[in-house]
Amino acid sequence: MATRDPLDGTEPSSNAGGRPAALKPEHIAVLHDIVAERAQASLQEIADELYHRCRLRVCDATIRRALRAQGIVRLKPVRRARADRAEGAKRYGYTAAHRREDISPYSTNLTDAEWELVADLFERVPGQRGTPVHYSRRDLVNACSYVLRTGCAWRLLPETFPPWQAVYKAFSRWVGAGVFEQMQDRLRGQWRARMGRASTPSAAVIDAQSTRGSPQGGESGFDAGKKVKGRKRNLVVDTMGLLIAVTVTAASVQDRDAAAAVVAQACAKSPRLEKLYTDGAYGGRCAHDIEQAHHIRVEVVRHPGNSTIGRCMIPRRHLSQLRL
Repeated sequence: MATRDPLDGTEPSSNAGGRPAALKPEHIAVLHDIVAERAQASLQEIADELYHRCRLRVCDATIRRALRAQGIVRLKPVRRARADRAEGAKRYGYTAAHRREDISPYSTNLTDAEWELVADLFERVPGQRGTPVHYSRRDLVNACSYVLRTGCAWRLLPETFPPWQAVYKAFSRWVGAGVFEQMQDRLRGQWRARMGRASTPSAAVIDAQSTRGSPQGGESGFDAGKKVKGRKRNLVVDTMGLLIAVTVTAASVQDRDAAAAVVAQACAKSPRLEKLYTDGAYGGRCAHDIEQAHHIRVEVVRHPGNSTIGRCMIPRRHLSQLRL
């Protein structure tokens, strides 16, 4: 006998002797919730989310037919001309407001307040033996900051800093002991606490960036997508943009292939991690492997201008009926 669909109010034709529908009315309601929450999700991602919520596995074609029957369409963004996008666009970047002219003699030097936050990490060196130190730890850290910011060679350090041999030796010892990594973790936790957040994040973002390599050697490759020959930084940051984990590979390594190592490092540093936001490069099998290996949810967030995916739009009449 014919049944009435409570979502659209139409009277479907009877299904005499046919195979029962794979999606029941309660499943259709769950599909509405999924599309409302993740409008940019692909059909496969919608099917995976439906399985996660209802333990019902259906194919992409079934999902597509069900969405079309409910009037849910996928709208593709309209591409504007490059000149139109550039006209009146506001630019962001490094401005005079970010410069620290009051710090002398270099803007890379730590202030007294900054040094108080990390001084104990550099003053104590595990397993240190030998003669007493000849140079201030703060001066050595300032020299390392100068090299990091300017990118100059160790031998070209200004004479206002300690000798470059002493600076490089201290830098190597601190890197081996993981002091800089401990400093990053401490500052991240302090900043999150200052913003009223928990010290360790529960959600993070993963992405990669290809940069040109230096002539000093190391892994190097060609990123065909970015047209860059060099190395690739695979980063995991929290929702505030603070660094959690990073790995460096050749630029030729695909994002999905380098994701496992950096996600494992992030999960080790943040046991509370429950959700990971990614772009389309980490979707599909890569997202599934991350979920299975680390038991965290992976949500693929696509650019609003992605013409291959678009957004699912629910008709207004269905929204009003769902509220009732």
